[in-house]
Amino acid sequence: MDSRPLGTTGFDVSEIGLGTWQLGGDWGAVSDEDATDAVHAALDAGITFLDTADVYGDGDSERRIKSVLKERDDDVVVATKAGRRLDPHEADRYTHENLEQFVDRSRENLGVDSLDLVQLHCPPRDVYYRPEVFDALDALKDAGKIDHYGVSVEKVEDALKAIEYDGVETVQIIFNPLRQRPAELFFREAQRRNVGVIVRVPLASGLLTGALSEETEFPEDDHRNYNRHGEAFDVGETFAGIPFEDGLAAAESLESVVPDGVSLTQFTLRWILSFDAVSTVIPGSKTPSHIRDNVAAASLPPLSAEQFHHVEEVYDTYAREHVHHRW
Repeated sequence: MDSRPLGTTGFDVSEIGLGTWQLGGDWGAVSDEDATDAVHAALDAGITFLDTADVYGDGDSERRIKSVLKERDDDVVVATKAGRRLDPHEADRYTHENLEQFVDRSRENLGVDSLDLVQLHCPPRDVYYRPEVFDALDALKDAGKIDHYGVSVEKVEDALKAIEYDGVETVQIIFNPLRQRPAELFFREAQRRNVGVIVRVPLASGLLTGALSEETEFPEDDHRNYNRHGEAFDVGETFAGIPFEDGLAAAESLESVVPDGVSLTQFTLRWILSFDAVSTVIPGSKTPSHIRDNVAAASLPPLSAEQFHHVEEVYDTYAREHVHHRW
């Protein structure tokens, strides 16, 4: 699997990474054994970028990553996130003191002296207009507690504002065939400023795997059950903000242009990697075989012009009205 530079961090990371939200919570129960097996499978398959957060299972995801890495000698970049532990989650609470507490806790959870990459975890809009927040991150970097920092955002507007700060080296954002707006202005600006782009929710919470149907039932503790209308957090994190039925129809239409021997999952990941601004894409999975299949997508040939055109038509038909001006 090829690697791509992660902005100005100096890290070269695998084109396919591993998102580990599902190894902590909100996707149904997962055992320690299954979680660590998934991380081992990712590293064995050539993945060198792991993304986590301090709130995934209240730190379980971070600790499970640590338990694997301490057994191995892989050269892996681990990115985590901070800020969502704030309650209430308000811009005024993004202080140096609070951020340092979160960073110290993640350092302990991951068993490291300095975190490779810390990302503000979808903070309130006002945070991006407070230089003192980014000054605090610079201070933590100077103190040797973090090596690099970036942001994870909900909206394109937040991404564009964040990269005005020189210290922001990466942006994590939702991008997939059902959420295409980042490919307009943001990707161009990220490339111009040499900002690394980490793509999350690439499979629209499973819609773009082709494995879901109207009969699919989700566990009570799965966000695809309890956050379908944004009851717990931003609805854009669940099915990429697409109404479930429209998402199913979109997936069915996309299947019509997927080549033989290729899954819709792989087709989607290959489509995302067609954009040069993307540094890495982080599908999440608990299943080693799925992780290996995801990695295989990086080796697929480029999509044809006809396939790209069909993806645009699917977006215009099923997704644009729901998401384009919202995120």
